[in-house]
Amino acid sequence: MDERGGLRAPNMANYGAMAPPYEPPYEPNYPMPPDSGRAPLLPGLSNYPEKSMTSAIMNPAQAPAFVPEGAFLTNPAVIIDGPTAPPSAWATIPGYEGMSGDHGGKLLPPPPIPDTVPAPECTNWLIPSISEDDARSALMEFSNSKCCYGSSPAKEMDFRELQPFNTYRYRLETFTESRGCNWVTAPYSGQGVDSSAFGVPPQPWDIPIQIPALFKDGESKMPVPHTSSLKTCPQCLGTCRTVCKKCHGTGGVRCWVCNGTGNKFEKACHHCRGQGTERCTTCNSSKYVKCEGCSGRGQILNFIELTVTWKNHVYEFVADHNSDFPTELFKKVNGEKIFVDENLLLSPLVAFPVPSINQSSQFALQQHRTQFFSTSRVLRQRHSIQLLPLTKVEYLWRGKNYNYFVYGQENKVYTDNYPQKCCCCVVM
Repeated sequence: MDERGGLRAPNMANYGAMAPPYEPPYEPNYPMPPDSGRAPLLPGLSNYPEKSMTSAIMNPAQAPAFVPEGAFLTNPAVIIDGPTAPPSAWATIPGYEGMSGDHGGKLLPPPPIPDTVPAPECTNWLIPSISEDDARSALMEFSNSKCCYGSSPAKEMDFRELQPFNTYRYRLETFTESRGCNWVTAPYSGQGVDSSAFGVPPQPWDIPIQIPALFKDGESKMPVPHTSSLKTCPQCLGTCRTVCKKCHGTGGVRCWVCNGTGNKFEKACHHCRGQGTERCTTCNSSKYVKCEGCSGRGQILNFIELTVTWKNHVYEFVADHNSDFPTELFKKVNGEKIFVDENLLLSPLVAFPVPSINQSSQFALQQHRTQFFSTSRVLRQRHSIQLLPLTKVEYLWRGKNYNYFVYGQENKVYTDNYPQKCCCCVVM
């Protein structure tokens, strides 16, 4: 398959900027660790936990009543929501213009696809039909499955007519791949930094990705090569710790026995000895905890993450069977595939005996081309026709006319006038 570079979006001023009051110096050629001679790898990287990206700064007016005024500490962090992007000096990576750190990502247009499609094949359609023996066996099995139904009609009936009302389901599947990018930050743990010093970042659609399985939804994420950089953690500003959010930097929390009053049953609380507070177990009363954003290391790794999404888009159409059979019962049985075709691009059916199937094929292919070809790369198309067998059986038993339907590959039976049943039974 021909793969070409993705279309480029208009340049933007920068990828995004860290909020004040502090901007650490940025070094795009940050020195590598001692093992930098090996190929740089970025295993196990992930986004910040959302709860870790909020500042622990608190207004004293919002403090619990038991905390003494002035006891709050100032968190050395700035307010950060989600990943941060490098400074504007890195805002010119070809093919990745317009990136941001708002989790919205950037949807990349697919490479062009061929305009030509294969000519429709000439197919000889063979439509199977049910026999009298199969129709009798189906009714026999149906009567035996009902505790109050007699089997005499199935054994003694005389067939008058087997009228087919076969229904066909047309199904089109278009399997596509879409790619999007977003800035991501992850704690730095000493791994190699695959920066621009190692080469020019490849175009989004030039990065090879193994397709897991055709016609099955899936997703894969990976760092874009040569887009990584190191930054001082914006949450702790390189101090490796933040103020404890549970005690708000006081080292103590409200006593759970007296609810912070210091008294219980008009006596000093025995649990907190009348203080109203107890030791904070989260920070062990140290007032600080390890920074979650950088895992206590003081630095974060910033890179562009490529998200590849595989989607199987399905269109289905069921032809009218022109009978009084309840169509919803087809959901409980399987059909028989009588036609399957698969290719990169398909042409519509033109010679199927049921015109509505041909029309639905043409409509479905055009609809998928309009909806998906401009936003995704088409990897494969497959369409099929499934026969949903349906036969109305007219028969005579003890001088009266009756009928029933046999449907699905399983030869299930539906009837609302079975002649030999007790009055307490309800036909299903």
